Amino acid sequence: MDTLRRSRPLTGPEIGANTVRCDPTFSGPSFQCIITFRKGAPLLVQETTVSSRTSKLLPAWGPSGHTSPTWSEARQLAFDCAAPLAPVEVPLSSAAGRTLTRDVAALQELPHYDSSAMDGWAISGCGPWVITDKRKFLLPGSAGVIATGGLVPAGATSILRKESGEIHQDAAGNTLLRLNDTAKHGEPGQGRHIRPAGEEAAAGEVLIPAGTELNPGHVALAAVAGHDHLQVRGKPLVGIVLTGSEVVTAGVPEPGHVRDAFGPQLGLVISLLGGTPAGSVRIGDSYGEWLTALGGSETLPGPRPDVTITTGGTGCSGTDHFRNAVAALGGHLLLDGIAMRPGHPAVLAGLPDGRFVVGLPGNPLAAMMALISIGAPLLDALGGRSLSAVGQVTSAADVDPCPGRTSLIPFRLIEGLAFPVPHTGPGMLRGLAAADGVMAVPPGGLLSGETVSVLPLPWTESNNTILSTANRGRSTTWHA
Repeated sequence: MDTLRRSRPLTGPEIGANTVRCDPTFSGPSFQCIITFRKGAPLLVQETTVSSRTSKLLPAWGPSGHTSPTWSEARQLAFDCAAPLAPVEVPLSSAAGRTLTRDVAALQELPHYDSSAMDGWAISGCGPWVITDKRKFLLPGSAGVIATGGLVPAGATSILRKESGEIHQDAAGNTLLRLNDTAKHGEPGQGRHIRPAGEEAAAGEVLIPAGTELNPGHVALAAVAGHDHLQVRGKPLVGIVLTGSEVVTAGVPEPGHVRDAFGPQLGLVISLLGGTPAGSVRIGDSYGEWLTALGGSETLPGPRPDVTITTGGTGCSGTDHFRNAVAALGGHLLLDGIAMRPGHPAVLAGLPDGRFVVGLPGNPLAAMMALISIGAPLLDALGGRSLSAVGQVTSAADVDPCPGRTSLIPFRLIEGLAFPVPHTGPGMLRGLAAADGVMAVPPGGLLSGETVSVLPLPWTESNNTILSTANRGRSTTWHA
């Protein structure tokens, strides 16, 4: 339900009471907001639905102008502001890689009939056997040709392998089957090479438990068990709004123009972070274009996205319209700026229809740092996953302090040590392209040999190596 994912900050007249209702423009018919607050802590907005679904505390950061949240606070806030999407039914062809939310049980016995494990003959009793073309029932002393996986006829006592038998004619002209010289001693044994019904699983037996991340083997098993669709965790649909009249999409840009660094790769990164790209739209720098792109249901093809990611427009110039467009649409800023560099002007907003909007800075490296800092946690929450783990790695270099801000620095992982890479200005991409992960250096800086919190990049092969130094599956909270 969309209303489960809505939140908003408090406004002036509401502060002073212990409990208030959300304004009707933001509330839906099936939920209310109960807002609590305590001195010195972020405000908490609790949505309570009238259904049986669990309510959720949603952080609401203070009005613009207050101290920006730390990097770790921003990650947690982006995660806490969303509830998991409802499970969905998907066809088997789309199930691999998804997380199962309902047990998969055998709809009938596996196999569901007695079947042959060999090519050869189904036989009844002792030989030699008269060959018959009756497929459903064998009399004692008779045999019928059968293939691997074939239905074993009633009356059959075993399967004789093709390699162990031979066909000949008797004096009366009957076609007989008998053992050949290569038959093994004791062939054919009672019940030999017959796969009995239910040998693999009984009807109703759970084959794949809920919570399993499905691989192709699971999908094949579900198909054999009789399923056409599986219930899996919802996956957030993510639309992209690319902005900037100075951006060109092909060739070498002239002075005053820049090449598009987002369009060719942002959809792939969204997929790696657990979202489903819903397409993109490109706009200029006018307020009207921003309003249309964020508010129009026809802007992107297909269903309405759960999240819209914008590039640029989060600064404070006359062409930065993110905040005004969100306000005009009745939305609220959940997070406005982060005490980090690069990526400080990142913004997270909620719209009345339940959508989230993630505003990335226009500089490419700053945008990527903002995406993995707040976009990734938001997608984790919507996808029903835990907050992505933060690892701990030993730094191979000193890093200067950046008072009041966490420094996010791409690094290479070499022999278990984090080496900061060069070319990591907010508008640069060369360092990011060579990196394995990102160091989150506290405001006080870092000395060589000290441990530092790190995030792997979603596309690198070093993710497991980086996270193996921390408690994987657990988010490490620290204050930067």
